Amino acid sequence: MKNPRKDMANALFSELLMADQLARNRLSKVLPKGMELSHFGVLNLLARQQTELSPAELARAFHVTRGAMTNTLNKLDWAGYVHIRPDWDDARRKMVAISPAGRAARDAALAAITPLIDNAVKTLGEERVRMTIPVLRSLRQRLGEDDGA
Repeated sequence: MKNPRKDMANALFSELLMADQLARNRLSKVLPKGMELSHFGVLNLLARQQTELSPAELARAFHVTRGAMTNTLNKLDWAGYVHIRPDWDDARRKMVAISPAGRAARDAALAAITPLIDNAVKTLGEERVRMTIPVLRSLRQRLGEDDGA
């Protein structure tokens, strides 16, 4: 017997996963040479937050392991895109801030992906996109709750 709710959930997640894959693929192609999506994500968050964050806070924000975040931060540090310093209050922790070079790299990446995103919004229509954002945000928040985040 068909279950419409199950079919709808399956269709929703199938579309989300395929859209995610396609978006990642398209975005990766237009990012500046050597920049990965994970790098852009971290630089973008640090630029928007305008404050230092610990590697653990960054790992939680992106729902990745601390090891994965450490790997990303090491690459960003090597490129000169972030400054990593000891936490003055707890020497076991580190704090991460975006560097001027990191801000410039983030801005260049944003400039590269903006036409792609603008074209998608234009194609779909601003009103449809505006109506979709709260639904996707709620879904993200709900999935984050299930993850223990």
